[in-house]
Amino acid sequence: MKYRTYPASDVTVSEVGFGLWTTSTGWWGEKSDDEAVALLHAAGDAGITLYDAADAYGNGRSEEQLAAAFADRRSTVVYATKFGYDFSDGTERRGQSELPQDFSSQFVRRALEASLRRLRTDYIDIYQMHNARMGQIDDDTLWDLLETLKGEGKIRMYGVALGPAIGWLYEGVEAVRRRDVASLQIIWNMLEQYPGSEQIRAADDAGARTGYMIRVPHSSGLLEGHYTAQTTFPPGDHRRHRPREWLTNGVEKVARLRFLERPDRTLGQSAIQWLLKETRVMTVLPNIYDRAQLDEFAAAPDAPPLTDAELEQISALVASNFGVEEPPAAFKGTMTLGEAALR
Repeated sequence: MKYRTYPASDVTVSEVGFGLWTTSTGWWGEKSDDEAVALLHAAGDAGITLYDAADAYGNGRSEEQLAAAFADRRSTVVYATKFGYDFSDGTERRGQSELPQDFSSQFVRRALEASLRRLRTDYIDIYQMHNARMGQIDDDTLWDLLETLKGEGKIRMYGVALGPAIGWLYEGVEAVRRRDVASLQIIWNMLEQYPGSEQIRAADDAGARTGYMIRVPHSSGLLEGHYTAQTTFPPGDHRRHRPREWLTNGVEKVARLRFLERPDRTLGQSAIQWLLKETRVMTVLPNIYDRAQLDEFAAAPDAPPLTDAELEQISALVASNFGVEEPPAAFKGTMTLGEAALR
């Protein structure tokens, strides 16, 4: 494992992190808490130090799993968690459906104290707005509150996590242009480079002190290289509800990336290596739901890096959409300048 330190901070994270949506929500298959803790312990043994949870994942379950795994070695791990969804009525978010959001100062303080209790800690390393909209990017009161919480020692840094679906261009662009946001979590991978590339470019253009946390690095599993056009997903798995073209077109694109596979580097590791070529990327969050995946992805930073020739070939494939004809992608979030209502 290798490690990177967030700009203008003392927060150091493993280049491969662990997202607890796979262990706490059922979107990727059901896991008991004992199974989750065992996998988290194995991740720690593999050198993973960054763990990304959310209070809404399993209505607090992901944070409780973290505490069960690491409360006795808190100083050795970095907790990232999220806030903004109100699940007080007991409803759990499923797939792409969303719960009500609340970013008022009273709600955020209450959510933070609840997360601290579940995590059995007195501070959170990276506290992230969960699926922020432009209203939150514009909200001076919210940003002032986060700075206050940092001053109180309850959080070490704060950021924005964008999703659940791909998109949210100007939420990310304006966060790095107008706010001193320490961490931005986005979807970005070899198959889905827009709008992630634009969000990172905006940070460069603004000279922002922002590090990036990358989720869905394998395009919901496609870039692991194991799917075929006949692959089926179990009930409850969010991929079961995607259009069939997502799978068939994705498999066709992945076939054109097989040149990245070598005896000492898998396609899944190559996908992580591609992301780590970007120096603003602090950590990559592959979807880890079994021990074999953990072993493969945790070893990715030490696999042979992609060559310049391989990177050029990837760029050429992206420019031609991998030779696949398909309708333009549909995006959520604020994707045009007019919608952003820039100030």
